Order: sequence, then C-alpha cells, then structure tokens
Amino acid sequence: MDNIGAQLEPIMEGAHAIFVAKNAARERALPLCRAALRHSANAIRAVHREDFAQAEELIESARSQLDEARLALSDHPDIYHAGFVHDALKEYVEACTTLAVIAGRPLPTPEELEAGPSAYLNGLGETVGELRRHLLDRLRKGDVEHCERVLAAMDDIYGVLVTVDYPDAMTGGLRRTTDATRGILERTRGDLTLSVRQRDLEQKLSEFQDRMG
Repeated sequence: MDNIGAQLEPIMEGAHAIFVAKNAARERALPLCRAALRHSANAIRAVHREDFAQAEELIESARSQLDEARLALSDHPDIYHAGFVHDALKEYVEACTTLAVIAGRPLPTPEELEAGPSAYLNGLGETVGELRRHLLDRLRKGDVEHCERVLAAMDDIYGVLVTVDYPDAMTGGLRRTTDATRGILERTRGDLTLSVRQRDLEQKLSEFQDRMG
C-alpha cells in the first residue's frame, strides 16, 4: 500500500489554500457588513428626525459597504450565505423602506436594493416596528389623518408577509418576523382607535360646553 501521508500532503495543501482564501474573504467582508449595519441603523434614526437628506447619505454609505462585501465574497457563495451578509442586507432594506413610507415615496423593489426575497421581506417586516414608532410620535401631535395612512401601510405589509408560507430555512425565519408584525399591528390599531375615540369624545364635550355656555 502506498504511503497515506504522501497521498494526503497535496490534498491538505489544496484544502489549506482554499480555507486561507475563504478566511481572508470573510475577514474582509465582515467589517464591511458591520459598517453597513451601523449606517443603516443611523439612517433609520435620521428618518425619525425627518432628516431625510442625512438618511439618504447614510443609506448610500451602507450600499457602498455592501457592494464591497459582495465583491469580496464573489468567489465564496458559502460564506456569502453564512448569515452576516443577510443581516446587513435586512437592516439596509429596513432603512430604505422606512424612509420610503415615512417620506411618502415609492417603495424600492428587491432588484433596486439588490436584496434577495428573504432579506427583503424580513427587512420589510422589521419596518413595521419603525412605522409604529413614527405613528405614535405623530399621534401625540394630533395628526390622525397621517397616522391612518401609516397604519394602512403597516396593514398592507402584513397582508403580504402572511401569504408567504415556506420553510424558515428558505425565508430566513420570516414566520417569526410575520408573527411579530401582527402583534405590532394589532397594538398600533388599538392605540390609534383609542386616541380617535378620545379625540371625538373631547370634541363632543367641547361642543356641548359651548352650547351650554
């Protein structure tokens, strides 16, 4: 029998070369994805301040980081699909769709964002939580008409997500996101309904007092 060690030596040299290349690509892409996450999160904060110009700059920075990460992992699809790129893409989609809804712009498509359906739909689902925050802020200012439009957008998003019925391994855990979205939507609808009823009651009380006065 030939020497096994001699046979394994070139095999292991090839394996080590592959792992070195994969690790180098991962080490290049990981900080880029972390930066994209950070820029996207800051963009969402800017949207809530209604500083849309700043949000756009941060979103563009996140897009640039993601483009670099894609390039670094172009020869390593297994690393690309390991999870950290998906998380960065999901946050990026959330930033883009949150900006679109709150600023009253057309919703960007997955193709425009270069996001697969899993990252896109999960990011869209996460947007509902940001829309609740925005709605409550505007509700405190008494802008009920705007709040009703935001609630309708939240309802539309949930209506789409609930139609997706595929294994979590395919959708990136979308079922969990959809369940959370339903809870957020129900609480928000209750908050808005209570506020509208209270406003109507206060208005009727004021009208009654005016008549009595």
